[in-house]
Amino acid sequence: MELYADIIVDITHEKLDRTFQYRIPESLQEEVRVGSMVVVPFGAANKEITGYCIGVTALPSYDKAKIKDVISLKEKGVTAQGKLIQLADFMKNRYGVTVIQALKTVLPVKQKVEEQEKKTVTALLTQSELSALGETLSQKHQTARARLVKALTEKPELPYEYVTKVLKISSSTLKWMQETGVATVEITPLFRNPVQGISEENEDYALSRGQQYIIDEITEHRKISGPGKYLIHGITGSGKTAVYVELIERTLKRGEQAIVLIPEISLTYQTLRRFYTHFGAKVSVMNSTLSQGEKYDQMRRAQNGDIQVIIGPRSALFTPFARIGLIVIDEEHENSYKSELNPRYHAREVAAEIARLHGADLVLGSATPSMEAYYAAQHGEYRLFELKERLTGGSLPATQIVDLRAELKEGNRSIFSRLLQEKIADRLQKKEQTLLFLNRRGYTGFISCRSCGHVITCPHCSVSLSLHRDGMLHCHYCGYTQPQVQRCPKCGSSHVLGFKAGTQQVEEKVKELFPQARVLRMDGDTTRRKNSHQAILSSFERQEADILVGTQMIVKGHDFPNVTLVGIIAADLSLSEHDFRSGERTFQLLTQAAGRAGRGVKPGDVIIQTYQPEHYSVRAAAAQDYQSFYTQEIAYRSLLQYPPVGCMMAIQICGREEKGTADLAQSLTRQAHAAVRQGLRVQILGPGEAGVYKLKDLYRHVIYAKASDRQPLLLLKNILEQYRAQTRPANEKEYMQFDFL
Repeated sequence: MELYADIIVDITHEKLDRTFQYRIPESLQEEVRVGSMVVVPFGAANKEITGYCIGVTALPSYDKAKIKDVISLKEKGVTAQGKLIQLADFMKNRYGVTVIQALKTVLPVKQKVEEQEKKTVTALLTQSELSALGETLSQKHQTARARLVKALTEKPELPYEYVTKVLKISSSTLKWMQETGVATVEITPLFRNPVQGISEENEDYALSRGQQYIIDEITEHRKISGPGKYLIHGITGSGKTAVYVELIERTLKRGEQAIVLIPEISLTYQTLRRFYTHFGAKVSVMNSTLSQGEKYDQMRRAQNGDIQVIIGPRSALFTPFARIGLIVIDEEHENSYKSELNPRYHAREVAAEIARLHGADLVLGSATPSMEAYYAAQHGEYRLFELKERLTGGSLPATQIVDLRAELKEGNRSIFSRLLQEKIADRLQKKEQTLLFLNRRGYTGFISCRSCGHVITCPHCSVSLSLHRDGMLHCHYCGYTQPQVQRCPKCGSSHVLGFKAGTQQVEEKVKELFPQARVLRMDGDTTRRKNSHQAILSSFERQEADILVGTQMIVKGHDFPNVTLVGIIAADLSLSEHDFRSGERTFQLLTQAAGRAGRGVKPGDVIIQTYQPEHYSVRAAAAQDYQSFYTQEIAYRSLLQYPPVGCMMAIQICGREEKGTADLAQSLTRQAHAAVRQGLRVQILGPGEAGVYKLKDLYRHVIYAKASDRQPLLLLKNILEQYRAQTRPANEKEYMQFDFL
């Protein structure tokens, strides 16, 4: 049987779209696979060049007589670049994208960035030889050559800039020195290093019995059974980072590299500092605040082996390390690990594949594990470890839930409950610090009763309805609509409203109530400039402010020992998000926020303000009881076959013409239902208007498909793409996007 390999001969983004097909000789058919480096004849002269295999097929794309043969396999096994290509192949199949889309995601961009270098003029003769030569040159009145030789006699290595600018030596003189073997110009690359100004002083710490147990178990499993996948469920302040540090230490001792993923740019400085104090210059960072030159140099340093640990968001997964031994995903529950652009991959799934390709350990960590990770651990895919005690020996903060419905009935219309105001005043008097967290996620569009807390939800999908400008309430899952509600269907109250408050309003109210307080605000507006996250957090850490007001970025992973009060302004806003994961995200946010209080020796308090004090997400977060939350949430997911119990795909239709976009959504829905009638085991919901119906002049509709596993959803994707290819008009103005939820 004849097999053909699709080969790329230049791994640069502008050339990735061009592939060439070669016949695989029978002797190589068992060895050439996706990711293999091969030697092929290229061009009219059949020059032998190196290429990478990105696909193997039995179907030739060209006339067989014109297809040349692969000459040989370049290397046994697969290189670091080859493994990235294998990863792209996995992403193509997993997320239903083209191989080119996947390759452009995983391969580092070789942009035109000026490479920096250091030049040194180095003597090749001994000191006595240089002295004799210098006298000869002086006698011949070759003053420039004599001047350089004299300088090299005194110091055998001189900076190139000193030689050319201070000694005023010309290039012709330097060329003569090199040709006659007197001296040479050595060139070494200089890499931009974004890790600067951090102390390398090592922090001493003693591991707890629980931490040591996890480290020993993972190490022993690797020795006996090979790499594994692990989930560390540790309460806030239990010392997960120390476990990561020790595991990295053991990884580096084996001569392997480590990748540490973190969810937010705002966490980078604190996280980087913790690792840098242990590993020094072996550590670097990758994130969107770096310049193109800095990013380019970090890739080069990784390829050259100058760094062994990279820290960053999900894109750090594609660092071209040759021997990855450990991947850590801290705060693995964070939704920023999911890409919003094609391919819409999840870092957790891609990390698992990278770990498989390299034979690396994968360690997930969170105080509030994602439903997907914990469900996988319950079914044996991950080994579960738990850390149930804080390293400081202190207890979790005392948490109180304030019912905002009761506050309203008793005449308090402020965004601060009376209890929270009392606690803030107390902390100011004690010179202790306060975090005020505004849970803004999902705050636009939903409608709830301020008297009883009831949220208006879709009768078909168990998600909140969204108020649109046409005065109608819409479900963004199935398209159900109904008129705006004037009175609460549960209690009859007329206080049926949306919620509108931002961090700026909270900051202003704090200053009005507590004029003596020093207040910092951290949100999207105050963190636009480079290093602004670090500046705000460092200022608060130095206790230059009493109160920090902010959104999600202030409650994730930060450790401020003097913070003894956390106030959660509107805990239930995210419960009203138009998403089946709203309960999970609420629990995670509230638990993470509560975990910021009392991390030092002083006890902490948490005040949770909510209109839905009886909701299981709120009550479980207040009690820091993950198991209780998981039990109730997984029952809800099972009932409606939402992930992780089932699989779900969103088909988004976008277009510049409102009617054309709506018509295409209806047409695709009909095709999907036709596929179901022909035996495809998929449930179709919709179409409905997207959560943000119009964005950047594009109208957006969504169709949802649910199935017991991913394969039927991929088949449906192929069916819809084939239908669209056959019916696409010449002046196409609409397009589809697919997202696995």
